[in-house]
Amino acid sequence: MIELPEPDGTLAPYEPSTVPRGFTPSNAPFTSRVVFSTAHVVADPMAANTTLLLGFEPFRPPAIDWDATIAFRGHLWAQGFAVAEALDTQNRAMGLDWSASAELIRRSAQEAHAVGGRIAGGVWTDQLDPMRPHSIADITAAYEEQIEFVEGVGAQTIIMASPQLAQTAASPDDYAAVYRHLLAQATTPVILHWVLPESDPRLAGYWGHTDWDAALDAFAAVVKSNVDKVDGVKVWPVSREREIQLRRVMPEGVHVYNGDITDFPELIEGDEQGHSDALASVFGPLAPVIAGGFRALDAGDTETYRAELKSTLPLAQHLFEGDALSMRFFKTGFVFLAWLSGHQEHFRMIWGEQSARSVPHLAKAYRLADGLGLFPDADLAEHRMRLVLETAGIR
Repeated sequence: MIELPEPDGTLAPYEPSTVPRGFTPSNAPFTSRVVFSTAHVVADPMAANTTLLLGFEPFRPPAIDWDATIAFRGHLWAQGFAVAEALDTQNRAMGLDWSASAELIRRSAQEAHAVGGRIAGGVWTDQLDPMRPHSIADITAAYEEQIEFVEGVGAQTIIMASPQLAQTAASPDDYAAVYRHLLAQATTPVILHWVLPESDPRLAGYWGHTDWDAALDAFAAVVKSNVDKVDGVKVWPVSREREIQLRRVMPEGVHVYNGDITDFPELIEGDEQGHSDALASVFGPLAPVIAGGFRALDAGDTETYRAELKSTLPLAQHLFEGDALSMRFFKTGFVFLAWLSGHQEHFRMIWGEQSARSVPHLAKAYRLADGLGLFPDADLAEHRMRLVLETAGIR
């Protein structure tokens, strides 16, 4: 029995699982859907710049435990997932600049090729000074530099929405020109990743419109005129209704990648007019259960698929709980659960984000994950949960 703190300051008894669920990993990709998972990076706990959220050493490269970081990706490939690298889950622009992100993509791609896993890497314009204005030519060149690197290491390209482009573009034609140029240069089909201003206010008016329908039309026009160069699209955050609308306007053969935390079981299952695939951050901590669901879907067992994926919704939504600011620290729960599961030896993070979530939040994440049978060693997970409680003065 362990007593876990509640948000109101009380303690509630909890009996941890004694026998974790048995998961049978298979590194064969899923056949019914394309499923990308992102993955967190593991910090070097001895590095000076991983201990403070404020007052960190801004000119020192982020210190990463590369062995543990790549090992976690091996865990995902072993479950059948593809890996999407160097996005916000990997602290992109929150500790990792382009130089560190490039090294992460290079190392991940090397390991992916060794184990037969699929790998994609995010390209952005974050090597540009965010405090200075930039021309369309500057922004295009920044994108090109990163695309060349990602393709050069044998990874698929994910083109992310650029805050610099949002600041500089004067019309929908400017967006279309940049993206058409980049797609013409790409040697393999890419994923277009459009983040809405609800998540990043710097991207307001992307595609030259503040109205959703007008922006979607402009976005779809770029895809339709370059359909042979577009593997798929991800738009986030969108409602269930808007994602279905997105699916309806995309050309045949272009994947729509879901990444939400509310309706993903239903949207990925789809309907008689189509389905979504997945490029999701929350699949990392949920990998064994999610993988079991997709294996069932591959076998035509939709009931098991629904049961498995729906069982993960409480934990998925808990990890992202809060307002727009606190939601940015979803990685804290990811790293915490990876530590409890034995995927790494410490609970420390780049920029000190281990302190970004409360002890009651972490305790609930432990309880929900334990209830799903996610911990390979339940005794280890309980021991480490007790360490967190003791550190917080809870005995």
